[in-house]
Amino acid sequence: MEEYNAGGEGSFNSEEADVIVKECIESVVGADDYSQSQVNKWTASIVERCLTQLVKQGKPYKYIVTCAVMQKTGAGLHTANSCYWDTAMDGSSTVRWENRTMYCVVSVFAVAVA
Repeated sequence: MEEYNAGGEGSFNSEEADVIVKECIESVVGADDYSQSQVNKWTASIVERCLTQLVKQGKPYKYIVTCAVMQKTGAGLHTANSCYWDTAMDGSSTVRWENRTMYCVVSVFAVAVA
């Protein structure tokens, strides 16, 4: 996935965010098979865990986290985002995770607190 702002001194570190997001997805979904009845619970849990872990870093950012879970059926899934912000401090990261039955796409947007 394409990420904006790899993370210099004092700026958003997308690599750290990627690790946090992947760990959160794994802890919520793990090796489970896709289940329509579980998707709402999974997406809410992933978003909440990501936010909690990002905030625990104690960095001066406001975060937005989005999550989409889609069953693997052969259908296409296309996502895009665009932000108008301070590219020196703010940043984003998108993680695409999959297992044998589903895709999970999580985006993190970090806006520095002035």
